Amino acid sequence: MRAKGLSTVGLCVAFGLALLAAAARAQTAAPTRDDIVGKLNHFEEAGEVDLPALKQQVMERAKARIKNDPGPVNRPPIAPDLAKLPTFNAQIQFDADTPIIQPASYQTVGRIADALVHSSLLPYTFLIVGHVESNSKTREANAILSQRRADAIRDVLVNTFKISTKRLHPIGLGEEQFLDRAKPTSTVNGQLQILTYAKVPEDTPAHPAAAPAPAAKKPAKKR
Repeated sequence: MRAKGLSTVGLCVAFGLALLAAAARAQTAAPTRDDIVGKLNHFEEAGEVDLPALKQQVMERAKARIKNDPGPVNRPPIAPDLAKLPTFNAQIQFDADTPIIQPASYQTVGRIADALVHSSLLPYTFLIVGHVESNSKTREANAILSQRRADAIRDVLVNTFKISTKRLHPIGLGEEQFLDRAKPTSTVNGQLQILTYAKVPEDTPAHPAAAPAPAAKKPAKKR
């Protein structure tokens, strides 16, 4: 009887481990193209964000030594208007403290590329927003790292998947805009975001060259 009881316990443990493994696989499974398209194809109006100015503001705030800094939990987002844009949050794995994408995330990056060339998203440009969770490094170092990671994703999308560089705008927000302000050290705050930003600007047609004036006919020679 004891052996039978142990066998039953063993089966239950094995079944429980199998369920945990299945749940872990489900959590790390790459999103589908349609998942991403569904998140990004609700464009209503262009984001009113001055990207060069925002990059400068991120670095200035990250470098600042403010006596009354409210701390990571209460630190206000630096670009709250981004929350108004259609957004897909991607769990991209990078090597520690580098912008090197781990092989486990290649499929996710590929699915993002597939989504961006879907017919419903071709008319738009996108922000690639990097974040970093609060850690032992300085806010300045994390701001730089988040920008490098956003740049790395843009480079793969352009160089490997041939997405037009004009449609992609990378920006790193570091610790200046947590995705979960209540838990600054959570890995959720290290997620990368793709945001539908604006319509692709139409190429201004070149002014056609003025047609040359017709050559004057020479008078017919008298015979």
